[in-house]
Amino acid sequence: MGVPCVSSRSAPQSLLRSPQGLVVASGGKGLVGHAGAVLLRKCADRAGLTSGLNAVLARGSGPGWWDRGTVLVSLAVAVALGAKSMSDIGLLAHQALVFGEPPSEATVRRALSGLDEAALKRIGKARAKVRSRVWDLLARRPQGFPWLSVAGKLLTGWVVLDLDATLITAHSAKQGAAATFKKGFGFHPLGGWCANTGEALAMLLRPGNAGSNTVADHVRVLADAIAQLPVAYRRKILIRVDGAGATHDLLEHIEQMNRLWRSVKFTVGWTITEADETAIASLPETAWSDSLTQDGTATENAQVAELTGLNTRLEEWPAGLRLIVRRVRPSARHAKKLTTLERATGWRYQIVATSITRMHAVPGSHQPQWLDALHRAHAGVEDRVRHGKAMGLRNLPSKAWTVNQSWILTCNIAADLAAWTRLLGLHDQADLAHAEPDTLRYRLLHLPAKLVHHARRRILSIPDTWPWANAFELCWQRLNALPLTT
Repeated sequence: MGVPCVSSRSAPQSLLRSPQGLVVASGGKGLVGHAGAVLLRKCADRAGLTSGLNAVLARGSGPGWWDRGTVLVSLAVAVALGAKSMSDIGLLAHQALVFGEPPSEATVRRALSGLDEAALKRIGKARAKVRSRVWDLLARRPQGFPWLSVAGKLLTGWVVLDLDATLITAHSAKQGAAATFKKGFGFHPLGGWCANTGEALAMLLRPGNAGSNTVADHVRVLADAIAQLPVAYRRKILIRVDGAGATHDLLEHIEQMNRLWRSVKFTVGWTITEADETAIASLPETAWSDSLTQDGTATENAQVAELTGLNTRLEEWPAGLRLIVRRVRPSARHAKKLTTLERATGWRYQIVATSITRMHAVPGSHQPQWLDALHRAHAGVEDRVRHGKAMGLRNLPSKAWTVNQSWILTCNIAADLAAWTRLLGLHDQADLAHAEPDTLRYRLLHLPAKLVHHARRRILSIPDTWPWANAFELCWQRLNALPLTT
């Protein structure tokens, strides 16, 4: 069933009244709850995600059969609306008048359990094809593709990938759940996000006892993330990882990715050893400069210096590696963890390792202060992790590993749909362009509406008294105007 047109309709104004004497009854007709689902479904359909997934997944026949791509998109929409388990697919019953009855919980479970490694690879290729189309549409916007800005400098042409791991608690025995390094119990997935768009490019489900700096896992997630990038956007890539990425094998692997036609740079956290502290202690006071904020202004709250030529430890690492040291006054929570040097100097130190000597078309990118700001912007990946958990990753719903692995994929698709809807339909709406998942739900996705029929048309009528009614209609019009895939 096609999605109806959307309009706002004037509602009669009345005085605020007490609920005293109010009668509540069921049986309302034509009412649609969580009407914002039409934006997500329209985005998925116009971008070609629904048809793309249906094309690569096995098809069945007979009454009651659901195309698996449609099931995945339906579940992803439910997750974006707030679903936390497979049974929450019933949330879409609110849109039955618009889309028809949703798939059942049993259908969802069968669809997720049927996604083996071969199917996941086909889905990955389909997602990459759709992403290429979406990025082409983003580049056509008046403001163009969302290149990252760091410390007042625009990284035109550079796609920034952030890798990070997180913990998911399991409250019951589940396949692969294990004790974590934080003395919890559950899973330890590793993910890769695009900092430019906020998309969830790749995620690897791992047992709770998986190592933080496992090279093979980082290499796999990195490869999966890059495979999601359109070919035209793979020429200049910046990879940022925290201290878990500071391993010889991973940094050598990244260096080997460089080609004549492709430049790959990285920044990683660096665990400080005695050799590093000896080098820090030898720095003259004149070597320190004020650090930069993300808007490019200098701040006296922290200082930065180049440590590269003073640290003998670098002899064991890939050639060309630079070390940038940062110092700040320690807070009360760090007081018990300070080293002897830090207690003596009154500063707390952090080091970043990078392969960047200069980034093409980014003036001043060789400066230690700017490189420090560049890596500190990696902290934004914590927001991506938090958004992911708000999009269904907080709990894995099944005892079976395959189902949970497929659930993570669905949550990533939900995160992409929310990101695409904002980037393509709400990019100039100040209070919605970068909205948190809960904010997006409260202001847009959970909007009430009524479905009416007029002149052989179905009209989804939303109240024009809703504060974000205009943004809703504008987003709908923009998504509806996207060219259909061929």
